[in-house]
Amino acid sequence: MSTKTATSAKAGQGGVRSRGLRTPGGLSLRVEPRAVAVGLLLLAATLVLAVLLIGTGDFEIAPLDVVKTLAGNGAPAHDFVINDLRLPRVLVAVLVGASLGMAGGIFQSVSRNPLGSPDLLGFGYGSAVGALVVIILFKGSAGEVAAGAVIGGVLTGVVVYLLAYKQGIQGYRLVLVGIGASAMLVAAVQYLLTKAQLTEATRAMVWLTGSLAGRDWAQVWPLLATCLVLFPLVLGQGRALRMMEMGDDAAYALGVRVERTRILLMCAAIILTTAATAAAGPISFVALAAPQLARRLTRSPGSNLLSGALMGAVLLLLSDWASQRVFGSDQLPVGVVTGLVGGVYLLWLLVTERKAGRI
Repeated sequence: MSTKTATSAKAGQGGVRSRGLRTPGGLSLRVEPRAVAVGLLLLAATLVLAVLLIGTGDFEIAPLDVVKTLAGNGAPAHDFVINDLRLPRVLVAVLVGASLGMAGGIFQSVSRNPLGSPDLLGFGYGSAVGALVVIILFKGSAGEVAAGAVIGGVLTGVVVYLLAYKQGIQGYRLVLVGIGASAMLVAAVQYLLTKAQLTEATRAMVWLTGSLAGRDWAQVWPLLATCLVLFPLVLGQGRALRMMEMGDDAAYALGVRVERTRILLMCAAIILTTAATAAAGPISFVALAAPQLARRLTRSPGSNLLSGALMGAVLLLLSDWASQRVFGSDQLPVGVVTGLVGGVYLLWLLVTERKAGRI
């Protein structure tokens, strides 16, 4: 296949150089070498962390033995511990982190605001309300709780979009409506907890913390199917999303059907967020931090959707490793670790945005 290549001018503060590839059939693709290198490094980090986490636990397994077992050449005892007990947990961590990272990148691009993440727009709290209604009022099973979380998150997304819509979606209006929705949903969570019996309240608090403990293949398959459907759909809209970051008028002029694309991407982001929340509970700040960290590493303008997803997976794997190894015998739920780290990151982000004059 013959290609024509062209090098673009500097883009963004990092002076990123990109290479355009065009096939004889007219398909063009813009490739940024630094972004590709960062993506490959993040993918390698994801694989290494996954192997280390699979070997972590009361029964330690060497990384080489983990790889042999995953390849089908391990000892029977290792096969049970890895494939039945630990691999599902690690896969859930990767899929949840990637889903939240991509969803955060979509919301930050659509709102053109680094604070536009599911954490602050209320979708996680919407999922929490849906799950608590099932736990406290209906004493539902784990599958029913997951369904309630998805329904609650989707309904919250619809309400926030409708309230924020006024001849289109403006970034700060979306963020402000989302913050208001979050406050109301937090109040709803607290009200439901006051109405719960001790058993249901304990179960609800465990779910609200956000944890990967006890995750099995029942959580892996629905989340994997969601990612396989939505990731290609979202990545296929990457060019349109980049155009929309320049403003609706510019995007219209370049042939982007702005409102339809915005609705499609927001629906995908909401479903990714709610599916991740249904699988592991509310995991805070990954969706907020992953896209921004990925953008700073790639020094590339635009949404950085794929690198943001990989960064989300790395962040959640690191947090899970820290929850098991850093605090000694007191293992913390992964949601506590991401909350601790994310709070510091949010303060740093606010200070940085203020100094830049953007807030």
